[in-house]
Amino acid sequence: MNAPVALRTGGLALPQPYLLFLGDVEHAGFAKTAFGLRDWAPEKCVGELRLPGATVTTGLEALTPAEARARGARALVIGVANPGGIIPASWRASLVEALEAGLDLVAGMHVRLAEIPELAETAHLLGRRLIDVRVPPPQIPVATGRKRSGKRLLTVGTDCALGKKYTALALWRAFSRRGVETDFRATGQTGIMIAGGGMPMDAVVSDFEAGAAELLSPDAPADHWDVIEGQGALTHPAYAAVSLGLLHGSQPDVFVVCHEPGRTEMLGTAGYKLTGIEEIVELTTLLGRRTNPAIRCAGFSFNTSTLGEGEAAELMAREGRRLGLPVADPIRGGPAFEALVDSCLAAA
Repeated sequence: MNAPVALRTGGLALPQPYLLFLGDVEHAGFAKTAFGLRDWAPEKCVGELRLPGATVTTGLEALTPAEARARGARALVIGVANPGGIIPASWRASLVEALEAGLDLVAGMHVRLAEIPELAETAHLLGRRLIDVRVPPPQIPVATGRKRSGKRLLTVGTDCALGKKYTALALWRAFSRRGVETDFRATGQTGIMIAGGGMPMDAVVSDFEAGAAELLSPDAPADHWDVIEGQGALTHPAYAAVSLGLLHGSQPDVFVVCHEPGRTEMLGTAGYKLTGIEEIVELTTLLGRRTNPAIRCAGFSFNTSTLGEGEAAELMAREGRRLGLPVADPIRGGPAFEALVDSCLAAA
């Protein structure tokens, strides 16, 4: 496999296992880092820490920093991905407590941990580490648009936080099980923590977005697949720029559209209706042809976590017939998901 783009952590491996910090989050979509680590790296998670007022839980055991340290935790990970990537003042006492309990801090926020005086001072005094993973490498080149060797799959979505990372990870594992040479290419803080490398696309200056995607997914053997984690949505009023740069730079041969049935408004932007699936296919194909004229949609990944098994199966089968391509929930797996994998790997 190709080597992943290195994390910007001073050359140090991330200290594991983790205590997952949920702050006072009230919307599950903003706790996707915690859920991603729980679901895809459970062996690295010892428990969770929530503040009063939090209504979201990972279901892991509630622990204080001292209790987590006694269980073997080595770091507290901020498991929240909130709008703007901020660290509110209401969190800081708990973060200081974690440092005092012997834990390092790991975050994927836009605000750097060391920019907060009480964290910087406490970490320096106690010899603890403040590790930010949402830091792009230096000297990212401007994109060239040059066609690269190898094959690429990009997950795209009708909105944020509805399954692009989970879908990419599931497809990557499915490709591996079938003996396909493949790499998972992380593009957000949670994926980077899971994979141990990647490119924090939303921390890259706009002019270099596509270049960052090119750097993330370099030339590869003809039969090698890079499965690239998508970001945002092409129609999201706040995050479309990241989505477009990633699309152009990754030059996907195949894309899979991720969607959550029942969601009606875009996350974090009240009043903006969710874009239809067909429009996302049309836009992704139209814009993606700029750097890969052969781009195609292989199918759809539905997040059916709020539905019962029978209701989910009926919905996906019905939508598959209507759309003419496989529809599956990668977490549920089964024949529907295997059909989606078949479609992704099918010759163009």
